[in-house]
Amino acid sequence: MDFTTTTAALETALRFGIHPSLEGIRALTFSMGRPQDSLASVQITGTNGKSSTTRLTAAIVASEGLLTGAYTSPHLESYAERIEIGGAPISDIEFAAAVSEAMEAARRVGEETNLADASDTAGPFTEFELLTAAALWLMRERGVDVACLEVGMGGRWDATSVVDPAVAVITGVGLDHTERLGTTIDAIAHDKSYIIKPGSSVVLGPGTWPVADVFLERAARFGLHPRFVAEGGHDSPVAESLTVRYWVRQHPDRPGGTLVMDVRGVHAEYRDLKLTAPSYQAPNVAVAVAAAECVIGRSLDADALRIALAGVRFPGRFELLDTDPTVVIDGAHNPQAAAVLASAIAEAWPEADLRPWIVLGILADKDAEGIVAALATVAARFVVTQSHSPRARAAGDLAEIVERVTGTAPEVIPDLQEAVAYACAHAGAPGVLVTGSLYTVGEARAFLRG
Repeated sequence: MDFTTTTAALETALRFGIHPSLEGIRALTFSMGRPQDSLASVQITGTNGKSSTTRLTAAIVASEGLLTGAYTSPHLESYAERIEIGGAPISDIEFAAAVSEAMEAARRVGEETNLADASDTAGPFTEFELLTAAALWLMRERGVDVACLEVGMGGRWDATSVVDPAVAVITGVGLDHTERLGTTIDAIAHDKSYIIKPGSSVVLGPGTWPVADVFLERAARFGLHPRFVAEGGHDSPVAESLTVRYWVRQHPDRPGGTLVMDVRGVHAEYRDLKLTAPSYQAPNVAVAVAAAECVIGRSLDADALRIALAGVRFPGRFELLDTDPTVVIDGAHNPQAAAVLASAIAEAWPEADLRPWIVLGILADKDAEGIVAALATVAARFVVTQSHSPRARAAGDLAEIVERVTGTAPEVIPDLQEAVAYACAHAGAPGVLVTGSLYTVGEARAFLRG
């Protein structure tokens, strides 16, 4: 099948939703020769920061001379973005070949088990199961040494949990996907803890602090000793010898500015690390350094680390797309992420009376009030809109929420492209920030980049 055919088949597979089971992905990968057994893997979960941490870890491990793969979700513009090998997204041809292999495996499994819908190309498998199987197969075919895999949701039943990770990473825990993972932080942490398996090295990000006991208890069951990442001067639930610390030495003071930081790993200290990113990426960098040290089993090459970090970019995460006027996109999609984004806005636009207009489009199942409240203090004005996702909250409904939370009626422009154009024309020198969901920023990124 070609790229168009495979993407259409994947979109059809969406109707199968989410399976609270690993049986499907295990059957698929078994039919494909268990490609996960040919790869060392780093599995990364967390409510926020996992995509960035996945990319950072892949780049740092690659700087040590290993071929790395990165598997992230969702995509912004094209399905092929979800799989990177050697630091670059795979081609449409490779993507089609990999998904075709997964589809063929689905057909074989269906025939072998006499499934009623085996005649369907995708069988009973979900989009994410098929994509995960395709990614693992292609990484094996390309000779990848280390696969860095972002968990789609939770951990216990996520398709990426078909692997037994060499390194299990949890960036943090917040209230998101509560309809599936649980309605409390403890319940969500418990679900995510299942990526910790016998023999894994474990890295806990600073966002796990409130529920660290959940992960420490799971690790202790297997005799594991997690590493905990903490900012300098903050408490750690593990021995100092297993605590990875970081310090921000320079905050960026404009969109596209430079973050400078130091990290003290378990094996060595790494100073003067620079990257184009807001300060909220600092803990993700430290977590990625900790994960990479676990993969390598020694200190990292400091010069190679600096070069790797200087080259990392974060699509859809405080990404500067234009400077005339300034246009930044960020996929913050829950109150926790929006609060982090608000701090980045205050950092990049330090003058309170020169803040950007915010173009906001949120999915219907997200906490819109929490997101708006987090951003209200740093928005010169809101322009509410909606993406083409069937899950998008109607712009009119979002406008009511913005007015209720802020006391001021926003501009209401349902068409996203028109909303961005309007904001760019009226925001003046501070410019525009587009946010609210990855679907919103993905669509904006597509037309802003032409």
